[in-house]
Amino acid sequence: MLNKLFKTDSKDYISLITRLVIGFVMLPHGAQKLLGWFGGYGFSGTLNFFTGTLGIPFIISLIVILTESIGSILLILGFAGRLSSLLLISTMIGAVATSHLSNGFFMNWFGNQAGEGFEYHILYSALAFIVLIKGSGMFSIDILLQDRMVYRKEFKTA
Repeated sequence: MLNKLFKTDSKDYISLITRLVIGFVMLPHGAQKLLGWFGGYGFSGTLNFFTGTLGIPFIISLIVILTESIGSILLILGFAGRLSSLLLISTMIGAVATSHLSNGFFMNWFGNQAGEGFEYHILYSALAFIVLIKGSGMFSIDILLQDRMVYRKEFKTA
C-alpha cells in the first residue's frame, strides 16, 4: 500500500512542474485560512465561517484548512503527492458544491455575478489529477522514500 502511495518516476518533470504549480497556487489560500495572511480570516475565523455560515461539519472544516495550508507545503516538497492531490481535489469539489455551483461556470471577471463560478476549480482539479495518477515526480521526498522501501525490500531478500 505504501509503495503505491509513494511510487513515482524520478525523471518525471511534468509531475514536478504540476505539483509545484498547484502547490504554490493553493498555498496563499491555505495561508489565508490558517494564518490570516493575504486578507484571510485566520484559523478561528475560517473555522467559524465554515461551521456557522456554511454549515460544514467541524472535522471537514479542519481538514480543508489543513489541506490547503499544510497539504500545499507537502505537495511542494513532493511528500505523499498522491494523497495531497486527492485531498485538494476533494476540497475543490466541496468548494463547488457549497459555494460556487450556483454562480455558474465562469469566474467573476467583471464583478457582475453574485460570486465566483467553478471554472478555476475544474482546472485546478485536472492538474491535481495528474499528480494523483503519476505521483510527485522529480526532486520529491516520495522518490527518497520509494528508494528506501526498495532498498529495504532488497536487503530483506538478500
